[in-house]
Amino acid sequence: MDAARARKLADRIQQVVAEMLERRIKDPRLGFVTVTDTRITSDLRDATVFYTVFGSEAERADTAAALESAKGVIRSEVGRQTGVRHTPTITFSHDPLPDSARHLDELLAEAKARDEEIARRAEGAVHAGDADPYRLPEDGEEDEEAGAGPSGRAGTPAQ
Repeated sequence: MDAARARKLADRIQQVVAEMLERRIKDPRLGFVTVTDTRITSDLRDATVFYTVFGSEAERADTAAALESAKGVIRSEVGRQTGVRHTPTITFSHDPLPDSARHLDELLAEAKARDEEIARRAEGAVHAGDADPYRLPEDGEEDEEAGAGPSGRAGTPAQ
């Protein structure tokens, strides 16, 4: 099947579902829902609609139940508006991506705060030991490799 056609149909299904949830589905259990993505199988038989819900776990559960009960009405409307021969079955799936992104943002903010705290503590700090930690040969001392030839190995002629 043509991938471009599948993507186009998935986009259209996403629009229809979002519009239905906003205007036509009046279930009191339906929370503040955002349709984030829609994927359709290559044979155009099954569509998965990903969504997020603003609110608690209980509100998510209520929204999932409301979407499940409205699935038939939504599928009928998708079939009517898309005009495909076989209307795909619709599965609703909670999209964990925004929650994961929010968690990552929190972790990054925490890491930044820790870095700033370490930088603040290190402001007046001085390194331990000498300013130049490397021992330099004093006048009259020979290098250990003094007997080595140009190749870097003692007793081996350079080629």
